[in-house]
Amino acid sequence: MQDYLIIKLQGAMQAWGGHTYEDYRPSLIFPTRSAVTGLLGACLGIEREDIQALKALNGCFQLTVRANKRKIVQRENSKEKPLVSMQKITDFHTVQHARKVDGKPRPEAIVSRREYLCDAEFTLALAFVEDAGYDFGRVKQAIQKPVYTPFLGRRSCPIQRPLYEAVVNAENAQTALSKIEPYHGTLYSEIELDGSTPMMARDLPLFATKVRQFNNRNIYILGAGDEHVPE
Repeated sequence: MQDYLIIKLQGAMQAWGGHTYEDYRPSLIFPTRSAVTGLLGACLGIEREDIQALKALNGCFQLTVRANKRKIVQRENSKEKPLVSMQKITDFHTVQHARKVDGKPRPEAIVSRREYLCDAEFTLALAFVEDAGYDFGRVKQAIQKPVYTPFLGRRSCPIQRPLYEAVVNAENAQTALSKIEPYHGTLYSEIELDGSTPMMARDLPLFATKVRQFNNRNIYILGAGDEHVPE
């Protein structure tokens, strides 16, 4: 049995950046590893330039994400709570000094298109390794009383509710998440799950330099209809 720190990410808009280059910035449909590390780092008060602290934090936990099906009350005193599907929208910004392929800034402005998720909600289960520099208790305290304001991928995406949800003692992350409302949803786990489908995501932060670089990691997807919670 292990304690899992349960976090909920809920807001009108979220953005979890995928692999990109300047003029098009897509969002994955689940929070990335690098974004979760940055979110926790903000709560802990770690500066973005403190590469060694972020590297230590990134190595402290294993991550499982559940994409929830959101329910909302359409009218006051209504007992009906219809499901809301996540949607993607795209807007654009005019950006100056965008990088070229060789890393040098462009002299002209460019149009940068950016994706956002609307009506998305995620529940995260974090399992901490033994003797972690940033341990369970320290991170739990930080998300309950953040040093810097947390946001959902971009500063334009504020959180709708407190991050902290619960602490659950369970055999594994899948069982831990099954105890938290809405109880079901698609899982994206770093740990292989029975019946899951493997895929590769390029969202593992590298900390060799101050330039943001990412490596691939394996994740395992288990759809809500395929989910079997171990005893």
